[in-house]
Amino acid sequence: MFLNIILVIIAYLLGSIPSAVWISKHYYGIDIREHGSKNAGATNVLRVLGRRAALPVFAIDVIKGFVAVSLAHFSMYMQGSEAMFTFKIVLVAAVILGHIFPVFAGFRGGKGVATLAGAVLGVYPPAVLLCLATFVIVLLFTHYVSLSSMTAGVMFPIYVTLVFGEKSYSLIIFLCVVAVLLLITHRKNIVRLLNHTESKTYIIKPPRKNR
Repeated sequence: MFLNIILVIIAYLLGSIPSAVWISKHYYGIDIREHGSKNAGATNVLRVLGRRAALPVFAIDVIKGFVAVSLAHFSMYMQGSEAMFTFKIVLVAAVILGHIFPVFAGFRGGKGVATLAGAVLGVYPPAVLLCLATFVIVLLFTHYVSLSSMTAGVMFPIYVTLVFGEKSYSLIIFLCVVAVLLLITHRKNIVRLLNHTESKTYIIKPPRKNR
């Protein structure tokens, strides 16, 4: 039991690594939380500082989520057991909590989408590729990262249930909770989407209009 508590604390500390804040401050001399959407995430870094800054932020956030969930293998639970799966969910909660409320950045973090993607990759890898494809397709057609993230999150439990035939109620409930939390953390984005004021992000830069 003591070991599990230590692993949960480590997961929280991993989540607390504020990649967006540290990179923006160290290499660009700004606090990304004071610019753009004021969110300490890869999307805001992309809009404010560009791809060169956003790529490492995204990579670090995904990796820390995956590593945090992988800590479950150091527990005493048997691989593939219900207890192992339940503990992975606890680790997901810990790393996301760390990202949103990072102890290393004054408890002002990001929304945790990239970290959540990395964490869920450690819980149920097969459906992550479908969610990634969904994210890319929606982004290519709408250019809204927020809408793409929410769509991928909502589709996750649907893919797991209908495509992979998963019947674990605990897994399905967990993914539904994740989808709802994703919508809650994007509530301001939803308002901007409805008001047509949400910022767009282009993977491929649109051609310049001739003046």
